[in-house]
Amino acid sequence: MSFPPPNPLVNNPPDWLAEGAKHLWLPYTQMQTVPMSLPVVKTDGVRLTLADGRELIDGTSSWWTAAHGYNHPHIREAVTAQLQKMPHVMLGGLAHEPALTLATRLAKLLPGDLQHTFFSESGSVSVEIAMKIAVQYWINKGVKGRTRFISFRGGYHGDTLAAMSVCDPDEGMHSLFKGAIAEQLITDLPTTPERERAFDDFLAQHKGKVAAVMTEPLVQGAGGMIFHDAETLRRLRAACDRHDVLLILDEIFVGFGRTGAMFASDAAGIVPDILTLSKALTGGTMALAATVARAHVFEAFLSDSGSSALMHGPTYTGNPLACAAANASLDLFEREPRLAQVAHIEAQLKRELEPARGIPGVVDVRVKGAIGVIEFGVMPDINVMKRRFVEEGVFIRPFGRIVYTTPPLVIEETDLTQLTAAMLKVTAELSPA
Repeated sequence: MSFPPPNPLVNNPPDWLAEGAKHLWLPYTQMQTVPMSLPVVKTDGVRLTLADGRELIDGTSSWWTAAHGYNHPHIREAVTAQLQKMPHVMLGGLAHEPALTLATRLAKLLPGDLQHTFFSESGSVSVEIAMKIAVQYWINKGVKGRTRFISFRGGYHGDTLAAMSVCDPDEGMHSLFKGAIAEQLITDLPTTPERERAFDDFLAQHKGKVAAVMTEPLVQGAGGMIFHDAETLRRLRAACDRHDVLLILDEIFVGFGRTGAMFASDAAGIVPDILTLSKALTGGTMALAATVARAHVFEAFLSDSGSSALMHGPTYTGNPLACAAANASLDLFEREPRLAQVAHIEAQLKRELEPARGIPGVVDVRVKGAIGVIEFGVMPDINVMKRRFVEEGVFIRPFGRIVYTTPPLVIEETDLTQLTAAMLKVTAELSPA
C-alpha cells in the first residue's frame, strides 16, 4: 500500500507534502489508514488557502486558537518587531519587557488576586505546572499526604503524563495508559443539588489526600463540548472553601471570550486558586501558556530556604516573541468589540443550527458563546464527513459523537452561515438514522 494513503481531495500534492508526509508523525492520527493531509499554503482572516488554490472557511480556529482570525496585521507587526530586536533570552537571571508587561496585564485582567504568572509553551504543560504548584503548596505549608487530584467525567486537560491522569479515564485517548499514570479521583460535576451533596460527601471523604480540584469551566471541550452552568462552578468554589482544598480552573479552551465572557470564571463570579491559559492567549500565533496563582498560593513558596521555591523552568519560558504576540492579542481585545462579536455569533449559531434538531439521529443541538454543537446518538462515518465538509468549502473537524464549530471571533455573518449550512447539509446527508 502507499503511505500515507492517497487523498482524493488533494490534487497533485506538492513535492514537500508527497515527500514529507512519509516522515511526519501527525497528532491523533492512525498513520496507516488516514489519508494525506490537506496542504495549506496561506492563512488569512477566517480562510485557509490550499496548495491548489482552493479556499476553505475555517470552523475550528486551529484547535480554538485563532480568536482574531489568521495573520492579523497588528499581531504580525508586533512579532516582526520583536524578532528584529530579540527573538529569545532565558528568564533565568535575565528579564525582558514583553514577559513582564504580559504578566502585569494578565494580573489586571484576571479576576480577584490572580496576580502571579508562570509561563510555559503549551496548555498541557501549564496544567502540569498547576498540579505541581498545588502539591508543593501543601508541602511548603507542612501538610503531608495531599498529593492527589479530583477531576470530572467528561474532562480533558492535556496529553502529557500528569495531565492525562486528570482526564476522564474512560475516554479513548488515554485509557490505554492505565497503570502507567497516577490514579486520581474522578467523579461527576455537581450540576444539580443532588450531585452537589454527593460531591460534598466525596470531597469530605478524600480531602486529607487531595491537593486540588480541577475542571474546565462552563465547557468540557475535548470531552465532547459538554456544557454546564455558572452555578456548578460556584458550587465547586464553595465546596473547596468548606473543605480547605485548592481549586484549579483550566481555561485553556474557554479563556479569552470563547464562551461570551473574557474568562469563564468571570461568568460565575468566582476566583480559582490557580488558573491555566493557552490557545487564544497569543491569538493563535505562537506557542505560549500561563499558569496563574492567587497571592496566598504564591506566598506559600516564599522562604529563606531554596527548597521551598518552585523548581520548574522550561527552556523557552516567557519567550519574547510569544509574549509580544500575546500583548498584541490583548491590545485587540481592548480595542475591538470581541465580546460583542461573540454575542452576535452566539445568536446566529442558535438560530441557524436549531433546524438540526429535526435531523434523524441528532440527540442534541447546543450553543454557548462562539461554540456550536450538533450531537448524534450514533456518529456517521467521520472520515466521510470530513471529506464532504471540504467539498462544501469549509474545514470542520468532527470527533466522538459531535459535529461542532468554534469559528474565529471575527467571522462575518455570511461566512458563518456557510459553516452552519454545511453542518446542516452534511449531517442530514450522512445521518445514520
